[in-house]
This record gives sequence, structure tokens and C-alpha cells, in this order.
Amino acid sequence: MSDGLLSEYSARYNAVLEPIAKELTALIVDHLGNAPHIDRVSVRAKSPPRFVTKALKRDASGALLYTEPLYQIQDQIGARIIVYYIQDVEAIRDRLMPFFTHIEARTVVPESEWEFGYFGRHFVLAMPTEGIPPEIRMEDAPRFFELQIKTLFQHAWSEANHDLGYKPEIGLTSDQKRLLAYASAQAWGADRAFNELVTNR
Repeated sequence: MSDGLLSEYSARYNAVLEPIAKELTALIVDHLGNAPHIDRVSVRAKSPPRFVTKALKRDASGALLYTEPLYQIQDQIGARIIVYYIQDVEAIRDRLMPFFTHIEARTVVPESEWEFGYFGRHFVLAMPTEGIPPEIRMEDAPRFFELQIKTLFQHAWSEANHDLGYKPEIGLTSDQKRLLAYASAQAWGADRAFNELVTNR
């Protein structure tokens, strides 16, 4: 299954997803206009290896989570907007949401206030027709895309933590995990310190 899925998705990645990601980038940038405090806007198609890894995930009983991954996986295209300050996350959300059909939203926070970890705002949005290049048929395009809005510190933390903490082949010691938690706490505090400074200046 994995070889056939990899081949099928790779063809989709090149012919459909990459061109849509480029078009969607331009569309989001246009909608943002001259909004302040934006570090970067990026839209990427999920790479074939990552797609196959997600498509083959199983639940506790051993059953596949996705029976039709090409249609069920909603983040085949992911957009990310990185902003300077915490207050900018909601400001950018409010600016963008009128342009898109909102499917799902969630705020990701650690499970306990005693934990420091990943923070971010995630949205599942309907794929706008303006984000699909004219040479691609509507029925070939994904129905949804994922949007994340994060601060610079949230982005830096999530990228480093994904690389260090979420790779099963890398076994972290207890002290290394504590060091990772310490770095997260520093990022959390810095985020709030800069937001307070810009709010009260």
C-alpha cells in the first residue's frame, strides 16, 4: 500500500498541490495587505514522505486512521503566518477570516499550566476557488487547507521541539527533557514580555 500511495501522492504533489500552494501564498499576502508585525507568510504542500507516514497511522486497535487518505487528510496544504507579538495572532485572524470559509479552529496549549510546550492557533479552512490555478480542475484540488498563526517564539519553539523531541529515533534523557522544558518556559516568558512592552509603550 505504501509504495502505491507514495507514487500517487507524489504525482498529486507535483501537478496539483505545489501550484496551489504558490497561488494560495499570493492570495493570503494580498488579503493581509499592509498588516503590521508580520515576519513571514509561507504555504507548503505536505511532502510525500510525511503524507505517507500520516496516512499509515493506526489507532489503538490497530485499524488505519484514514481509509481514504487522499481525501481525508486535511493538511495536504498548510499555510503559516508568523507574527511578532501575541496580540497580533488575533488581529491577523480577524483580518483574514472574512475572506475564508471557516471549518474548524482550535487553540493548542499544554494540558497543564505547570507544563510549557507548544502553543498556536490552528484553523481548517475551505480551499477558496481563487487559490486554485486555472489549469487545475476544481475536483482535483483539496477541499481544505490548514492555517497556523504563531508568534516568532512559538514558531521557533515548535520547529526545534519537533526536531528534538518528537523524533522517536532520538532518545532524550530526563535531564535533556528538562532542558527542553526550560527552553520552552524561556520562550513563553519572552513572548509575554515583548507583548507587554509593545502594548504599554
